[in-house]
Amino acid sequence: MRPVKNLFLVDDDEIYVFLTKRTIEETNLADQVKIFRNGKEAIDFLEGAADNIELLPEIIFLDITMPILDGWGFIEEYISLKPRLGKKITLYIVSTSVSPADIQRAKEISVVSDFIIKPVTKEKFIDVIKKL
Repeated sequence: MRPVKNLFLVDDDEIYVFLTKRTIEETNLADQVKIFRNGKEAIDFLEGAADNIELLPEIIFLDITMPILDGWGFIEEYISLKPRLGKKITLYIVSTSVSPADIQRAKEISVVSDFIIKPVTKEKFIDVIKKL
């Protein structure tokens, strides 16, 4: 199992971000974890880095409830942007929501690989890496 070079964590919850980043770093399976506080920051970065494969992530962990541009809005913009990205990116929704409607909505979106209920544990993260 080899580490991913870049992982994006798109979430506005500072405590969750701190704990998740630390959990991921403890596994030594991600070289870099880049944090975005809302979907717009992440989309803006992806648009700017579209021509630079080295800057693009292999994995995005996306919260659905954020200010400015939420996870659902991010996904809409990401779908339009995806053809310009020269790299396979695996997108996971990571949320505290246990709403069947949210889970079903995520399953109906082809760019979403899975819906993970917070928190992301070491075991769950290792499982994500194994599936790549």
